[in-house]
Amino acid sequence: MDRRVAIVGAGYAGMACAVTLADRGVPVTLYESGPVAGGRARRIVSQSQALDNGQHILIGAYGELFGLMRRVGVPDDALLRMPLELRYAGAFALRAFRLPAPLGLLGGLLAARGVPFGERLGAVRFVLALRRRRFRLEQDCTVDELLAHHAQGGSIARHLWRPLCVSALNTPPERAAAGAFLAVLRDTLGGAAGASDLLLPRVDLSRLFPEPAAEWLAARGGELRLNSRVRDLEALRREHAAVVVAVAPHQLAALAPALAPDYEYQPIYTIYLQYPEHVRLPLPMLGLDAGLVQWVFDRGALLGERGRLACVISAQGDHQRMEHDQLGAACARELAQALPRLPAPLASRVIAEKRATVACTPGVARPGPETPWPDVFLAGDYTDPEYPPTLEAAARSGVRAARVCYSRIQ
Repeated sequence: MDRRVAIVGAGYAGMACAVTLADRGVPVTLYESGPVAGGRARRIVSQSQALDNGQHILIGAYGELFGLMRRVGVPDDALLRMPLELRYAGAFALRAFRLPAPLGLLGGLLAARGVPFGERLGAVRFVLALRRRRFRLEQDCTVDELLAHHAQGGSIARHLWRPLCVSALNTPPERAAAGAFLAVLRDTLGGAAGASDLLLPRVDLSRLFPEPAAEWLAARGGELRLNSRVRDLEALRREHAAVVVAVAPHQLAALAPALAPDYEYQPIYTIYLQYPEHVRLPLPMLGLDAGLVQWVFDRGALLGERGRLACVISAQGDHQRMEHDQLGAACARELAQALPRLPAPLASRVIAEKRATVACTPGVARPGPETPWPDVFLAGDYTDPEYPPTLEAAARSGVRAARVCYSRIQ
């Protein structure tokens, strides 16, 4: 047995772990059960078309993930970077100013359209109060309880705070953990200049990081084995110096039942609507607030997929009880109401990740990277001590697991 480490799962967490270990001279072998790297953020082939299994929004505060992307050579133009701008098909619009923090956000709040001035002023006071408390709570509660305590209701809650909660935590505000929500606000709205910027992928999710990471690893003696499901953890432990398990928590039940946590899960539905090629949105990303769809993305503007719009519905809701054809038709109706000149779609495709993330609720267990076995470690967005289940949490968890693993095999 040499110092080679086995990593089970080639999603963002597994790849972050592999790059961190390889950077320290540790050879790695990744085992991925699927045909492509990326885990729950990957490219899939559906009806002979390459699609993402979800539409992710990255933010400027994702320092760990962006550092890893630069390390493996992902070009800057793989992401479209924009100042924080939330615009709905209706009247609401907010755009942060290019000013030192927190002036950029506070100015954007005061200048927001579609919100009464009293609510805008109240939102500024809310942010300043959170900054004074360093975005921390003495006792965790739900996001709705936090907003009620600070009188953040009305249009500002409907168009800003609640959508930000659902987008970041993938959990309804009435159930979502305020502590995790504040961790995101701390790093974005309370962070340095550019931390609240939105970064939208201009390549598919597998090309955004996992595949460049695999190519970088191969040049350094690492190996990625696709279509290689691990069924015997003990055999893997005998053959390697250590094993990092970087699969979704519900997949642990078959691989390592003793480590499998009992979680609730939240879905993410992505509904692709194909329109004639001339169809475009006024912005690459547009909010909707009158039905099921929360955000719609112009895949033509982002990835050159002309005429294709991606509607995103995060967290639980009535859409889970709809047939895919019904859901596609409902999304098309909502878009037609928001954008009256929109023609009828030519086709629709629904991608449903029914266990996209762990429900991010107050008191949810965070296992961390260590296990009862000294040579087995965990990585995954659900292991981060404070962050909600995002790509940044996955990257942080992979780096954290790699550091603990490295310290043990020396």
